Amino acid sequence: MNFLNLIRWKNLLMIALVQLLIKYAFLEPFGAQTSLTSVGIALLILATVSIAAAGNIINDIYDVETDFINKPNKLIVGKSISEKTAYNLFIIFNVIGVGLGFYVSHLVGRSPFFSIFVIISVLLYVYATYLKRTLLIGNMVISVLVALSLIIVGVFELLPAITPKNQPLQLAFFKVIFNYAIFAFIINLLREITKDIEDIDGDYKAGMNTLPIAIGRERANKVLFVLSLVPLFAIAYYTINSLYKNLAAVIYFLLFIIGPLLYTSIKTFSASTKKDHHHISNMLKLVMLFGMLSLLLYIFILKK
Repeated sequence: MNFLNLIRWKNLLMIALVQLLIKYAFLEPFGAQTSLTSVGIALLILATVSIAAAGNIINDIYDVETDFINKPNKLIVGKSISEKTAYNLFIIFNVIGVGLGFYVSHLVGRSPFFSIFVIISVLLYVYATYLKRTLLIGNMVISVLVALSLIIVGVFELLPAITPKNQPLQLAFFKVIFNYAIFAFIINLLREITKDIEDIDGDYKAGMNTLPIAIGRERANKVLFVLSLVPLFAIAYYTINSLYKNLAAVIYFLLFIIGPLLYTSIKTFSASTKKDHHHISNMLKLVMLFGMLSLLLYIFILKK
């Protein structure tokens, strides 16, 4: 269980689930020209998840000081798993992820795509060792990488199969995936800022320069509240303008995405304790999950 918590198994499952949904709930049912077989998509998922696991491990290694203050009961590295073992696991997962990325890139006949995995791996290391200590840059980088876990499916599935004849349709599929990636970026950015507010005490003692440390907890909370309105209004606008003909989709978005986002914004406005921000962080994770599960609705939305 300590090992599973170290690699953040729930987050990894969400990545795998979203990538499977993109292929089997969105691309395949609508006849998109795809490049990967079932084995190929499984290898792509394994490559992505392995690199993400490596990123989580190196993050925990460099977070020992802050975690000792912020969440001593959840401390793993140096307590349940030695730092040396954690480093070895970090290397192993990186080798597996980058190696599989190299193979999948050759599988679709696009060798340069291999560089994506190398860049992600390097960025995760730089984030853990340096960027997460900088004002907002670390939050932005990790959110871009979360968005990239969706985009990478479009890159490997759609781009190699583009022909002059199917290009408009392929790009239309890619645009939908890109829109989901933007949603993932925004929600994750909100979570990162929320966690920074929650962990301000340990981060301050570790010499980090997060948003709440730079401008104060209360001001950072106001910034978070304003930013939380962005996805709320964007999704509401999308629901009103694009989904109004499909009652089931409208109800789903109202109950599972817009409702929780509105609740989260209200809670953020009055949040003042560590417990409040932990609750907000969990709510945003649920919004992310339900947002990604909405891919299952496309077969009804588009056919309608």
